[in-house]
Amino acid sequence: MLRNPADKYRPFPTVRLTGRKWPSRTLDAAPVWMSTDLRDGNQALIKPMSAAQKLEYFEMLVAIGFKEIEVGFPSASQTDFDFVRKLIVEQRIPDDVTIEVFVPSRAELIARTFDALDGAPRAIVHLYNAICPSFRRIVFNQSKDEIKALAVEGTRLIKEHAQARPDTHWTFQYSPETFNTTELPFAREVCDAVAQTWRPTSAHKMIVNLPASVEAATPNVFADQIEWMHRNLGYRDSIVLSVHPHNDRGTAVAAAELALLAGADRVEGCLFGNGERTGNVDLVTLAMNLDAMGIDSGLDFSNLPAIRHAAERCTQLPVAARHPYAGDVVTRGAQADSNPEEIDAMGNREVEQAKADECVAA
Repeated sequence: MLRNPADKYRPFPTVRLTGRKWPSRTLDAAPVWMSTDLRDGNQALIKPMSAAQKLEYFEMLVAIGFKEIEVGFPSASQTDFDFVRKLIVEQRIPDDVTIEVFVPSRAELIARTFDALDGAPRAIVHLYNAICPSFRRIVFNQSKDEIKALAVEGTRLIKEHAQARPDTHWTFQYSPETFNTTELPFAREVCDAVAQTWRPTSAHKMIVNLPASVEAATPNVFADQIEWMHRNLGYRDSIVLSVHPHNDRGTAVAAAELALLAGADRVEGCLFGNGERTGNVDLVTLAMNLDAMGIDSGLDFSNLPAIRHAAERCTQLPVAARHPYAGDVVTRGAQADSNPEEIDAMGNREVEQAKADECVAA
C-alpha cells in the first residue's frame, strides 16, 4: 500500500449538473435486460466455453426470460462464428428473442459479422470504439475528429450491410467504449454523429450503450453522467439508453440501479457478475433486488440453485458462498434458519475450507 495515495491518485472529477433528478426518484419498473454472459462473460474465462456449453447456457438464458442475448464476437473467434451460425441454421432462436453480436469499427470485421448473421430473423449489431483521452493519445494517436470519424464510418458500413439484407430485422447498437472516463460533451458529440448517420426513429430505435469500461468513480458520479447524457443526447426519443457498468470498485449493481434512476432504459451484465477483471453487473442480484422492492423483474429465478449450478458447470467459476441470493451460506442458511446447529455447522465448514486453502497455497 502507498503511504500517501494522494502522491499517485486524484479524486475522480464530479459532473457539473444542476437540478439533478435521480436522487429523488424511486425505481418502479424493470429495465430491458441484455445478457452478455456468452460474450463479455465468456471472453473473461480462463477456458472459454465450448459450443455445447454455450448452447446449454443460451437455452438457460432463454428459459430465464432474457429477450436480448449477446451470443458472441463472431469476427474475432471461429468458435463464436460457428455458434452464431448454429443458432441460425438450426433455428434455435425463439421468435421473441433477439441475438446480439459485438464488432469493432473495422470494415473487414463488420463484413465477417454480417456473414455470421446471414439469415437471422432478428439481430442487434453492436459497434464499439474507445473514445476517452488516454485511448485517443496512447492507443490510437488520433484526434477527436478522427475518433468520431471511425465511429461514423463503422455505422455507415453497418447500415450498408443491413440494407443489403432486408429479410432480417436489424437493430443497431453503439457503445462509446470508455465512456465513463471521456469528456461528456465529446461523448455526446460522437453519439449524436453516429445517430445522425443511422437515423433512428421512435418506431425503430437504436441503442446507445454507455459503458463504465473500467469503474473509476462512485455510483453517484456515474448516475450524474447518465442523467447528463439523458438530458443532452440528440434523437433521445428514438434511442434506447443502455448502461454496461463494470465492477472494478465493487459497486456495479449500485451504479446500475442509480443509472436507471438517472434515465437509463436498459442494463447489460452477466448472471453472477462474471466479466473482465472484477466483472460486470450481477444481473441475478439486480433483478432480485427489484423483486424485493415489489417490482416484477420479468426474469424467472424461481429455481436459482439449478441456474447457479449450470452457470458454475459452464463457466468453471464458483458462485461465492455469500452471494446475496444464490450463495451456499445464504440458501442453506435460509433453509436452516430455525436450526442454529445447522448454521454453526455451515460456519465450521467455511473455516475448515479456508484452512485447507491456506495449506494448498503454502
